[in-house]
Amino acid sequence: MCGILGIYTPPSAPDASGRLGAALDALAHRGPDDRGQLVDAVANGTLCLGHTRLAIIDLSPRGHQPMHGAGQRFTIVFNGEIYNYRELRDELQALGYCFSTDSDTEVLLTCWEAWGEDCLPRLQGMFAFAILDRDRQTLTCVRDAFGIKPLFYQCDGDRFIFASELPALFKLLGQDPIPNLQKAYEYLVFGYYDDRETTFFQNVYGLMPGHSLTISLGTDRSTIKRWWWPSIAEQSNWSCEAAAERLREIFLHNISLHLRSDVALGFALSGGVDSSAVVCAARYLYPDLPIHTFSFIAPGTSVSEEPWVDLVNGAVNATAHKIVIDPGELALDLDDMVLSQGEPFGSTSIYAQYRVFRAAREKGITVMLDGQGADELLAGYHGYPAARMRSLVEQGSAAELTAFMYRWPAWPGRSYRQAIVALGSILLPSPLRRWARGWVGQDFHPPWLRLDVLANQGVGLRAPSIDRTSEGKRRRLVEQLRSALTGQGLQPLLRHGDRNSMRWSIESRVPFLTTDLAEFVLTLPEDYLLSNQGETKRIFKMAMRGIVPNTILDRRDKIGFQTPERQWLNALRPHISDWMAIAPSLPFLNADLCQKQINSILDGDDDLNWQAWRLINYCRWAQIFNVQFSNCI
Repeated sequence: MCGILGIYTPPSAPDASGRLGAALDALAHRGPDDRGQLVDAVANGTLCLGHTRLAIIDLSPRGHQPMHGAGQRFTIVFNGEIYNYRELRDELQALGYCFSTDSDTEVLLTCWEAWGEDCLPRLQGMFAFAILDRDRQTLTCVRDAFGIKPLFYQCDGDRFIFASELPALFKLLGQDPIPNLQKAYEYLVFGYYDDRETTFFQNVYGLMPGHSLTISLGTDRSTIKRWWWPSIAEQSNWSCEAAAERLREIFLHNISLHLRSDVALGFALSGGVDSSAVVCAARYLYPDLPIHTFSFIAPGTSVSEEPWVDLVNGAVNATAHKIVIDPGELALDLDDMVLSQGEPFGSTSIYAQYRVFRAAREKGITVMLDGQGADELLAGYHGYPAARMRSLVEQGSAAELTAFMYRWPAWPGRSYRQAIVALGSILLPSPLRRWARGWVGQDFHPPWLRLDVLANQGVGLRAPSIDRTSEGKRRRLVEQLRSALTGQGLQPLLRHGDRNSMRWSIESRVPFLTTDLAEFVLTLPEDYLLSNQGETKRIFKMAMRGIVPNTILDRRDKIGFQTPERQWLNALRPHISDWMAIAPSLPFLNADLCQKQINSILDGDDDLNWQAWRLINYCRWAQIFNVQFSNCI
C-alpha cells in the first residue's frame, strides 16, 4: 500500500521536477518505509514519477519503486495489493518469465508485459497504478474494479498530472484550488459526493472504478476505457441452497487471499453481520491465527454495539480493543481529518473510523480487514426496496408486490410511510415525485443557499439522475447494486476508509469486494438477496451458518460505525462558530440562515439529517484548503 504521483510537462512548460519532493512529502503517510522518484526525458518533454512505500509483501529493498521491467520498456508506480500474485507468478514462470523479487509489484509489471491490459480481469486485488511504455510513448493509469484505491488527475492540454491524494496533486500544480460549485450544491443539499468523476475542485477528476486512462505523451490525446462491468443477467440454474454453498466457497477463498501478509494483521469489528463474518471466517480457516479486533463503542447510547462485539470476540477468542471517544477529541482532530480526507464528507461517523485505525496503528497493526462493500453487494441497509418494487412492477407481479409492501416495513428502522414513498418514486410522474421528496424533508432549494448565485454559474439545482438501462428491466435491484458498487453508494465509503487508514499508514482490506464474488452475486435471483419477507442479505446469511454465531446472523437491526451525532455536535458548539467563520465569504451561502439551520437541528427542532454537519464540514474544508471562491464567481 503506497502513494503514487506523476507529472508530464511538454518542452514549452516550466520544469515541475522541483515540486516533486514537496508532493512526495504530502504522501509520506501513505508510505513511510521508502520513497523513490524518476525524472526522465520522454516524448520531448519531462516525465516525473514518484512513490512512497508501505511495505506489506516482500519487505526488502527489492520492492523499491518506480520499478522497471526486465527490458526497460515499462516502468510502474503502484498503490495496492494483488492478492493472487503467487498464482499469477506461477503462471508467468511457466511461460518463461523470471523474477528477481518476491513482491506483487513485480508480478503486476510482468503481467502487463505479458498480456497488456488483458491482464486486468486476472487480477484479484485493489490497485491504482501508472505504467510508462517507452516504446509507445504512453502513460496508462488504471484503477481497480471497485475503486478501492484512489487516483486523481488533471489534463491541461498536453500536460498531465496524477496523484493518490489531492494535497499531493496541488503541490505538483503549485497553485491553490478553485471549487466546483455543482459539487458543493449536491453535497450540501443531498449529501451526494464521490459518485462521478468530478471532484469538489474545478478541472480535477477521479478516475472511475474499473477504468483505465491512457495518455499519448507530448500530445493532447487521451483515451478512457471501462475494463470491468459485470453482467446482471439472471442465472436461474442455481437453487438457493446451492448458491449459498457456492457463495460460502468464494467468500472463504477471498478471506484466505486477503490474509496474505508479511506484517501484523487486525480486524475492524462493528458487531454487524459483515465485519463479524470476516472475523469468524478468519478463525474458521485458521484456528491458531492471532486475532486482534478494533471496535468503536458509544457506551450508554442507542448506537452502541458493545454486546454484539463482545459476542463475536468471545466466539473467536479474539484480543479486543475498544475505542471510546469524548466529543472534545473531535475538535482536536477535526482539521487533521479534514486534511486527510481531502474533500468534504458525510457525517461524524468517519471520525469513529479514523480513531479505530489510529488505535490499530498504536498497537503495531499494519493491515486491517473489514466488511466494507457487503451492503452494496448483497442488498443490505434496508434492502433497496424501491428498486425491488420496480422489478416486481415490471414483472407484473401485483400479488408479490402487495405482499412485499406489507412485510418489508415490519423490520426495525422501517415504516409503511417509507414503503409508500418508495412505491411513489416508481409510479408517480416527475412533478409529483418532487412533491413527495418535499414530504419526506428533501428540499431542493433551501433558504440558506443563494440560489441565484449558483444558477448564474450554471449550477443545476436538481438531484443527480439515476440511470436505468434496458438490460436492467425486471432486474432493477441488482442493477442498482451494480451502480452502488461503482458509483453513488460505495465510493464515498471507500474514500473514507482509504484516507483514514492511510493517515495512520495502515492498509485496509475489503474481502467482500472481488470481481468473482460480484459477478456471481449479481446474476442470482433477486429474492435470494432481498427476500419477499424483507430480509436483507438472505443468501449470505445462509452461507455463513455454522461459521458466524446465529445470534449475529439473526440480528434484525443495523447500526455500523454510527456515532451519537447530535450529542457530539452539541458538545462542540463553542467551536462551531469558529469553523463557520468563513461562511460570509462564500458567495452562495446566506451565513445567518446557515447558522440558524444548524442551531435548529442541534436544538432538536428539525430532524437530524446530517445537513448541520455538512455545512460545518464544507466551511472548515474551504478554510483548510484555502479554496479560491473569488476565482469562480
